[in-house]
Amino acid sequence: MRPNDPPQPLATLMVATCNVLNLANPGRLFYENQDPYTQAEFDRKLTWLGDRFRMLNADVLAVQEVWDDAAFKGAIGRSGLRYDFVAVPGAENDATHGGAQGTPRVGIATRLQVEALQSFPEFPPGFHVDVPGLAVHARFERPPLVLTLRMKHGQRLNVLTAHLKSKRPKFLQDAQGNPTEDRDDRKVMALASLRSLIMRGAEAMALRCLVIDLLHRTSVPLVVMGDFNDTPDSVTTQLICATNEIAYDRSARDVALFNAYDLQGDAALKKDVAYSHIHQGSPSVLDQILVSEEFVHNGRNSIGDVRRVDYFNDHLHEGRDRTRSDHGFVRALLRLKMMPATTAAPGAPAAAHAAAEPPSSPLASGPGM
Repeated sequence: MRPNDPPQPLATLMVATCNVLNLANPGRLFYENQDPYTQAEFDRKLTWLGDRFRMLNADVLAVQEVWDDAAFKGAIGRSGLRYDFVAVPGAENDATHGGAQGTPRVGIATRLQVEALQSFPEFPPGFHVDVPGLAVHARFERPPLVLTLRMKHGQRLNVLTAHLKSKRPKFLQDAQGNPTEDRDDRKVMALASLRSLIMRGAEAMALRCLVIDLLHRTSVPLVVMGDFNDTPDSVTTQLICATNEIAYDRSARDVALFNAYDLQGDAALKKDVAYSHIHQGSPSVLDQILVSEEFVHNGRNSIGDVRRVDYFNDHLHEGRDRTRSDHGFVRALLRLKMMPATTAAPGAPAAAHAAAEPPSSPLASGPGM
């Protein structure tokens, strides 16, 4: 042990986030401009994902771009790992649900005990945003998901996974999906890009509200991970984290988030390979793992640390193939002080402003709903 390490005993927690690139059942149309997967493509995709999931071996696995939860469960089955809890609200495949419609969903698989699960499709009241040429933006395109988990030694933990609006220009279209503006006009392109930015910014603001509800005056650690479609130093990511506020307001630390990569203890492992996406030859970090102050080493309210963050991105150089993913996967090894199982912990997510998924969903049930 190094002199400044948190005192033992410590429990480890491995978390990972994966954008799985349109994980859908074979033969089902998910986007009008893309062919459904053939059975052979589907099998290759599940095998590839299963191999990656096995390599990650995460205690909490967050995924984005899932159209069918049956496909996600199939990929987990290929991994050979056991996850007692798997959920993709809004993408269920059962007698009454045919998977996600219109846009893919986020999901989570975990080995930990799940005390509560909640999906948040709506922005908080009073936080709706006008988008030029569009109606008021009041809902997440892909609702974030919050789980309250209990580790074996008794520590309670909240995990939030999200997938924010992409940078792809948001062009206007009619009810049949036909364009209503000239997409070759560069000025129209600029306006369409602004729409996407405003929508992503609004989602970041709503996500910030949820983070505040989860962190304010609690000691329950929070891990936020997913595809932010923006870099760690971007305005939208900083809006979610509010880390800069700490410089002039010490109380802001209570509701701030910190990039796990910046907190990791082994500086020697920080190689120049920290990217999760390549766009037109330029690498960037879009997939991120953020943590609350409880994981800041030697912080006033620290109960653990970030030991290591790894980026699994070699496949990004193997050529574009939709049976793989166009995003790298990010994994963090976290540590928490072991607490007696009888220790009382604060309650489940506050988030009183957010609306849950319809009660009819088989996944939208349990404590804290």
